[in-house]
Amino acid sequence: MMDYNVPGGKLNRGLSVIDSYMLLREGTEVDDEDFYLACVLGWCIEWLQASALVLDDITDNAYTRRDNLCWYKLPTVGLSAINDGVLLKCHVQAIIKRYFKEKFYFLDLMELWNEIGLQTAMGQMLDLITTHTGAKDLAKYRIQGYRRIVKYKTSYYSFYLPVACALLLNGAKLSDYIELKNVLIEMGVYFQIQDDYLDCFGDPQVIGKVGTDIEDYKCSWLIVQAMELANENEMKILYENYGKSCPECVAAVKNVYKELDLQDIFLEYESRVYKHLASTIDAEPDRAIREILKIFLKKIYRRKK
Repeated sequence: MMDYNVPGGKLNRGLSVIDSYMLLREGTEVDDEDFYLACVLGWCIEWLQASALVLDDITDNAYTRRDNLCWYKLPTVGLSAINDGVLLKCHVQAIIKRYFKEKFYFLDLMELWNEIGLQTAMGQMLDLITTHTGAKDLAKYRIQGYRRIVKYKTSYYSFYLPVACALLLNGAKLSDYIELKNVLIEMGVYFQIQDDYLDCFGDPQVIGKVGTDIEDYKCSWLIVQAMELANENEMKILYENYGKSCPECVAAVKNVYKELDLQDIFLEYESRVYKHLASTIDAEPDRAIREILKIFLKKIYRRKK
């Protein structure tokens, strides 16, 4: 189960712990033990990611993940994947306790992981409530609600957690890095907007999955933009077809997206947010923090998967 779900992705979150830690330690010798501990925390994040994906694929009724069948789709697995997802998350606590129990920052590390776990679960709850609870009404899909979902569901564990782990490993206090946290959260929102775009317009052979946001009635960035820009006829098409799995309905929604030039609007957004983030990073006085943020931004800017 672990071999099927934990490795196989891009490993960006886990590698970011190591990259960040090495930059923070630049100019000082990093012994084998410290490097190993950075690797352990990196794998813990990949374990957390695996847990989130196993459970997310079930709630989204997804079919493929990382060029393979979703774990729950395997005939021998089914809904026992729910327990597997929980088990993967429990592994993280056990790993951290095993390797960091005697470290002076152990309590801070545990508090960080518990906080991130809660925030991610709250983001998933907001996503599920928005998508599945109550009467379906696209009018409730607005940018404020969307940003709240992705901030909690994606930004904290994908962008803030790797750097926060590296900071604690380096003996820093997280309370001294609030502005860094804010920049990473904003970067995470940008990352999720890219994900939403690629779900619709990306190549499944490149991104490693078949996008289902339209069929799943997801509160994605694309539908939020469409609801702001659509005329009466386009709005009618969206209401009649969004959230339905038949290919004709999906094609009708995508056609509205194209009529609204959402691909160009996304490219304009990407250019604008990149310039904003780049200027913010350039203004950061700490060289190591500046380089960490530059690496994050370089990894995601104009990504194709």
